[in-house]
Amino acid sequence: MGDEAHLVEAFLEMLVAERGAALNTLDAYRRDLTDFGGFVARRKGSLRHADTEAIRAYLAQLEGAGFSSRTSARRLSAIKQFYRFLYADGLRGDDPAVSLEGPRRTRTLPRVLSVAEVDSLMRTAHGRADADPTPRNVRLVALLEVIYATGLRVSELVTLPASAARGDVRVLLVRGKGGRERLVPLSVPAKAAMTEYMSVRPAFLAMSGSSGAAFLFPSRGKEGHLTRVRFFQLLHELAAEAGIDPRRVSPHVLRHAFASHLLNNGADLRSVQQMLGHADISTTQIYTHVLEERLQALVRDGHPLANAAGLSGPQGPVD
Repeated sequence: MGDEAHLVEAFLEMLVAERGAALNTLDAYRRDLTDFGGFVARRKGSLRHADTEAIRAYLAQLEGAGFSSRTSARRLSAIKQFYRFLYADGLRGDDPAVSLEGPRRTRTLPRVLSVAEVDSLMRTAHGRADADPTPRNVRLVALLEVIYATGLRVSELVTLPASAARGDVRVLLVRGKGGRERLVPLSVPAKAAMTEYMSVRPAFLAMSGSSGAAFLFPSRGKEGHLTRVRFFQLLHELAAEAGIDPRRVSPHVLRHAFASHLLNNGADLRSVQQMLGHADISTTQIYTHVLEERLQALVRDGHPLANAAGLSGPQGPVD
């Protein structure tokens, strides 16, 4: 497998050099190709020389094992890009994946907390910090206020550099996917929470040592910054304390809430796209379901003939 591992690493290096692929993307592609390589090896074949039928058999195995269409589509994407790379670099004379299409992916609406539920989380976090203003409690308030005020990805939030918070912390400079930078404004509560947090940040620096000095949210872990897993755990604890099912709360759900609540209050889709850091507006359009629901409610509640038109009941799913 040595030669094949070398090919995979060469492919991943190309993704970094030509597309600015993020570390998480590289890890996912490496896992996917390793899994497919293992499947081919069990069939007495090799990753480098696998044919179209081997790829079809692999996809069939994923389906039979109950993998979601999303997972299968992602793995096929990694396989297709890998063989496209081999063909383009003259390492294969054909592309065995070029004619394959992935499984149809169902587009599910994101889970979203209501404004009242987010407010309950905020009040619980603030109440905890007011009653016991430890650095950890103050930090949690800042993390919660910032992620809801900005819609940052959790990976972007926990790896914010110390330089991201400049001056009076009115905006954050964020480096997102593909190395793209964007400025994200902070709300008044988020600015206040950040100001309070900066006063206790030296306590986390003292624990993290020099490895954490580069990060806005330092930690004594090996990464030098607060981890995604730890923030997830903190949110679960807070949700339970606020009386919300912890299974419904995660950093990504708060990102969804940020986008949906903005759109529901009149923000335009392009502005939300820029704040979320989406390269393509079609990604942001998943959140337009809240606009659909609001328009349906306006017609249902305000149109004089709504009941006659059959619009009084719940509406069907949005395509």
